Amino acid sequence: MMHSRLFSPLNMGILSLFICTLMSARLHGCGSGLQAKVITSSTSSTDSFSSSTVAPSAIAQLGKKIYFDQSLSASGKMACSTCHSPDHYYGPANDLAVQLGGFTLDAAGNRVAPEITYAYRNPAFSIGPDNPALENVNFGQSAAAAGGNAIPRKIAGAPAANTTLVPQGGLFWDGRVNTLQEQTDGPLFNPVEMANSSINGLAAKLAKTAYAGDFLKLFGANIFNNPRLLVSEAEDAIARFEFEDPSFHRFNSKYDYYLAGKSRLSDVEMRGLKLFEDPDKGNCAACHPDRKTAEGQPPMFTDFQYEALGVPRNSTIPANADAKYYDLGLCGPFRSDLKMQASYCGMFRTPSLRNVATRKVFFHNGVYESLDDVLQFYMFRDIDPERFYSKAADGGVLKFDDLPARYRSNVDVSDAPFNRHPGDVPALSNSELQDLIVFLKTLTDGYRPGSAYR
Repeated sequence: MMHSRLFSPLNMGILSLFICTLMSARLHGCGSGLQAKVITSSTSSTDSFSSSTVAPSAIAQLGKKIYFDQSLSASGKMACSTCHSPDHYYGPANDLAVQLGGFTLDAAGNRVAPEITYAYRNPAFSIGPDNPALENVNFGQSAAAAGGNAIPRKIAGAPAANTTLVPQGGLFWDGRVNTLQEQTDGPLFNPVEMANSSINGLAAKLAKTAYAGDFLKLFGANIFNNPRLLVSEAEDAIARFEFEDPSFHRFNSKYDYYLAGKSRLSDVEMRGLKLFEDPDKGNCAACHPDRKTAEGQPPMFTDFQYEALGVPRNSTIPANADAKYYDLGLCGPFRSDLKMQASYCGMFRTPSLRNVATRKVFFHNGVYESLDDVLQFYMFRDIDPERFYSKAADGGVLKFDDLPARYRSNVDVSDAPFNRHPGDVPALSNSELQDLIVFLKTLTDGYRPGSAYR
């Protein structure tokens, strides 16, 4: 039911003009087909510390109503906001590793429901040359000096000799869709989420809502005669809400103020930042770039690429009760086009670290529940693996136990801090680890100059 989307807004001035033009054009009332509209990664109207003063478009206002409407689910008790709560930085309100949905709200998912803040900046999925400007952000130099952050698209022709090809971009943990509209489509019809069984069924629910008149005003009298178009417009409206509403991408953390020269980091926060950037210590910035782009956009704290980290199996996920079940990320089970690419099995998209200190579970399987646990894993995974993994039949440590043996060689064992061995000293001491956590708290949105993050 997906259809192509063709535009990328440039800034709020252009966006505002575009929305006015678009709304005028769409009020034709003919419902003649699936119109092509796209919301992808581009310059945001809200890359600043203040909320936008531009009124949301009519379609975004409609999208907000749909976003919070529980009547559109099979249970009548689940909405987009159930798993992506505005009070929790558009992540889950609870600490479950996987959320519960379906007809009776007892069907468990397979992966952590991610925060959807800043999702509009994700580039489309591609497999292309590694980008040094994203992979290793210059540790103290400007992003412009490192060559910016443009992500290469699909390769045209044969790659140059020794070119490293890496998967990058896309939405969900496995990058299987590229637009906010497509991302919206998944939960609406997933049997363990909102569990709508058909387009016609969801269209019938939309026709009965209190805001059905908004569809008529925006799309004309024939909109309810075309279920496929109606659902498409509803998904587009949700996407417009997520794109236009400043709460989805506020860029007003303490670190944003620091980059703008409007706030100073404390001594401990500055120590944490240096550890974050140091390639021999935390080495976090290698995958979570922390500098502005060449175009001056705030950092996203992700290189949008994919990594196999070998996190332990989470026994609380019902699907994992089957010893033969494995979540292989790029290789499936939710995308199938890369299932034969063995070198990608076990890889998951690197998430943004914005608002990371507010999360209640971590990694794709929610195996850890605190930043301290996450960083302990990073520091000691290879030094003391028996702390994290189950035992094999012979009593040995079953390292990387959430991957079949044939894919365990995909796990990163070369980049710091994963380049350690039993008996080595960890990359960070415990006090340094705590300094790093203090720094990560500066990435939380909603900072007010003069306040403190602890």
